[in-house]
Amino acid sequence: MKISTKGRYGLRALIDLSINMDSENVTIKAISERQNISERYLEQIFSLLRKAGIIVGRKGAQGGYSLGKDIRELTILEILKILEGDNIFIDINDKEENELEEFINKNLWKDINNIIKDYFSSITLEDLVDNYKKSKDTIIYYI
Repeated sequence: MKISTKGRYGLRALIDLSINMDSENVTIKAISERQNISERYLEQIFSLLRKAGIIVGRKGAQGGYSLGKDIRELTILEILKILEGDNIFIDINDKEENELEEFINKNLWKDINNIIKDYFSSITLEDLVDNYKKSKDTIIYYI
């Protein structure tokens, strides 16, 4: 399993959007500058997220993006499936002709896929945003 830059950048952009959209829409340009991600690449990512209803775009002078779903209900699994497809899981050939490979598929790879699915399902965008904010609130005192 390997999460591509599309998945990683998509999560970064959604966290950035969540943190910075207080009362106004956030532009791709602003996210691009803060996260050092190409605007063109973000446009591709946001196109997928917009089609899935994760974000909402508004045109015009006050345009930009905002979240289209509640971050308390939006799981990381849902986001990654949109951005990565089913590639976040180990591909299993159910019609395996090799008996040993079939055994491994049923007793190892399917279990790993379920663990990955359960883990990403248990984390919401809100969890990541909150944890990020907490990490930024930590004050370190030097004596």
